[in-house]
Amino acid sequence: QVQLVESGGGLVQSGGSLRLSCAAPGFRLDYYPIGWFRQAPGKEREGVSCMGSSDGSTYYADSVKGRFTISRDSAKNTVYLQMNSLKPEDTAVYYCATDRRWKYGTMCPRGQYEYNYWGQGTQVTVSS
Repeated sequence: QVQLVESGGGLVQSGGSLRLSCAAPGFRLDYYPIGWFRQAPGKEREGVSCMGSSDGSTYYADSVKGRFTISRDSAKNTVYLQMNSLKPEDTAVYYCATDRRWKYGTMCPRGQYEYNYWGQGTQVTVSS
């Protein structure tokens, strides 16, 4: 079983920044694509960003393009989502996800159903 642990969420004012982390003890994140998703109250879970294995291709939803950056730190076995210029509409629970099926894949799946392993989520609240 793969355990993903998100952290870094919190309350921030509009225009502020947060950096989310996704760690996976005992599991080499480098080898797998990683997706970041979010779910706001009453809304469907949506894809925010993803990155292929190693330093593979990246994807950003239009709503976050130019404001969010996904990255990896191989030494720390951690994937980050740097979120700048946050808006109230970014308020949601953020999840990271991965799946063994896509090992070594340089492209990252964009749909939530392509991922079987999920973290518990971290709350991001942006006040206006």
